[in-house]
Amino acid sequence: MRDRDAVIEEQPLSPPSEPGAGWATRLGRAIRPRRRWCLGTKLVVTASVAWLVFVVCHLLASGRTSLWAPIDLIPPLLFLAVPVALMLVAPLARPVRWRIMSLLLVTVLLGAGRSGVNYETLWYTPPPAPPGAITVAAWNTEFWDQDWRTAEGDRYSPEFYAYLHSLNADVYLLMEYLYVDTAAGDMTSQRWTADLAERIDKTAELRREFPGYHIAVSGEQITLSRFPIVAHRGLDVRPWLPADQKPIPEALRAWTEGYTVETLRTDIEVGGKVVSFYDGQISQPPTEWRLWSAESRDLDHSHTLRREASFRAISADIAANRNPVVLAGDLNTSPAMGIRRLLPERLVDRTPALSSLYPATYLAGTAELWRIDWLYTTPDVAVHRYELPGPAGLSDHRAQRVVMSVS
Repeated sequence: MRDRDAVIEEQPLSPPSEPGAGWATRLGRAIRPRRRWCLGTKLVVTASVAWLVFVVCHLLASGRTSLWAPIDLIPPLLFLAVPVALMLVAPLARPVRWRIMSLLLVTVLLGAGRSGVNYETLWYTPPPAPPGAITVAAWNTEFWDQDWRTAEGDRYSPEFYAYLHSLNADVYLLMEYLYVDTAAGDMTSQRWTADLAERIDKTAELRREFPGYHIAVSGEQITLSRFPIVAHRGLDVRPWLPADQKPIPEALRAWTEGYTVETLRTDIEVGGKVVSFYDGQISQPPTEWRLWSAESRDLDHSHTLRREASFRAISADIAANRNPVVLAGDLNTSPAMGIRRLLPERLVDRTPALSSLYPATYLAGTAELWRIDWLYTTPDVAVHRYELPGPAGLSDHRAQRVVMSVS
């Protein structure tokens, strides 16, 4: 052999796969990092994967099981804020930063619809209002004109009717048409029970303040209309309640609709057409973060079942209703909550008509937290202007003011 003869080097052979190695073992070998991850990388990867798993679980469970109801209280904006914050620190995980960034992008897309951000307002322009368009105002009054936070609930707001007039609506869909007995319980805990309700009758005042308006009442909901009311009725939630929740509580035996009705349907003749207005206030969600604690189990479970019953009552009634439909009110449901999936598919969420990028209707003092008041219509109802006026200190809810027309 000459010196220039090639020397053939032996190449190491890959070790044969173990006969019993499963797919998980083989996958682990394929993605095993070339060097040991630092603590920062481990934390970023763990947080990113954990948040993705949480978002997927939330999309699957929210509105489908009562066990997830306390988790629904998560502030909606976290669905956008958490993955964006993780994106800012993802470059620290240098060995896997691009894979983590891709994972977080998927997480943002999955949770975008639950964040409460009104993306469509960036490109959507409502159509101009035609002649004959009407104005509708929907508002949770927070115990009508009762100022229950001061003077032990004995002071009544003289500005209440002035505020209603300032909304200048043809149709008013108003909620919490009642007073609260502040001597019977601690309302600061936000634990509403039937024995706190005090039925009221403000018909004489309303006829004086709104002459010529027609009035419909059921339960805690009241509709005022400049146009003729053809028919009205409360939607009974009992067909969708379990047997143990169907009986009327003793405190509401003299006012059964205070328990059986959470939505008032009012059929109103507008421009020769009958439009069905649904004025709803759905039971609040569980207010305890503790899952089924001894103190909150019964009441929170009751609220969850009543919420589902109310949504099903609305869905069933609208499914059988061929009139144009407007559903507006306090659904006590944030954008993070999946229970809105129970609403009929033919209803259109009119959020894009709002000019706000982050519309919030629920107020805590001066803080605007998130949205729990909504507007839905059928496609034959056009929304030309949609705004959320402040409540002037009279309620913890913004009003909804809408200019609309029926095709």
